Amino acid sequence: MDIEARLADIKERIATTAEKAGRKAADVTLVAVSKTFDGDAIQPVIDCGQRVFGENRVQEAQGKWPALKGKTPDIELHLIGPLQSNKAADAVALFDVIESVDREKIARVLADECGKQGKALRFYVQVNTGLEPQKAGLDPRETAAFVKLCRDELKLTVEGLMCIPPADENPGPHFALLAKLARECDVEKLSMGMSGDFETAIEFGATSVRVGSALFGTR
Repeated sequence: MDIEARLADIKERIATTAEKAGRKAADVTLVAVSKTFDGDAIQPVIDCGQRVFGENRVQEAQGKWPALKGKTPDIELHLIGPLQSNKAADAVALFDVIESVDREKIARVLADECGKQGKALRFYVQVNTGLEPQKAGLDPRETAAFVKLCRDELKLTVEGLMCIPPADENPGPHFALLAKLARECDVEKLSMGMSGDFETAIEFGATSVRVGSALFGTR
C-alpha cells in the first residue's frame, strides 16, 4: 500500500469511527507524525492534501519544515514531544501549536517568547495519566490548577489536553480520564490516540489523533 492509500485508509477509519460514536468526521483532526522522516518522505503526504503535522524534536523539525512550509504556507505544525526551555525560542518561531506544556517553568518561558516574537500560539497541557515516572506530563490532580495558571496569569491560549497512555495498559480508562479533566478545566480539545489506538481515542472524544507509523511506515 502506497502512502496515498495509507492516508486515505486512515481518514476513512477516522470517519467511520467518529460516525459510529455519533460524531462528525470533521470533528477529528489527523496529526500526521513525521518525526524521523525527511522532507522527501513528507512531501507526498502534503501533495495528498494533508496539512497538519506533528514533530517530537525542535532541532529535527528545524532541518526540514522551514522549506516545506515555505512551499505550502497553510501547513499547521504541532510540537508533540517534550520541550526544554533552551529550545523555547526556536519552538515558538517554528511551531503553530505546542502540545507538551507540563510545568510552570516552560509555561512562563513560552509566554515570554510569544510576547517577544509577537506570536499567538495555541497550547495543550500534557497530562501523565498513568503517573509514569519516566514520562513527561502533569499529575492529573494538578491539571486544573495548572491550566488556570497558564490562562489567567500567563495569558496562554490553552485549547486542549494531551496524553500518552502507558504502552502496556488498556488506553480506554486513560482517555476517559483526560476527557473528564478537559470538562473540569473547560477546554474543548483532546489530543489522544496514536497508530495503535486512535479509534478507541475517538470513541472517548478525541478531537485530534497523532498517527505516524500507520501512515509513514516503520522508522
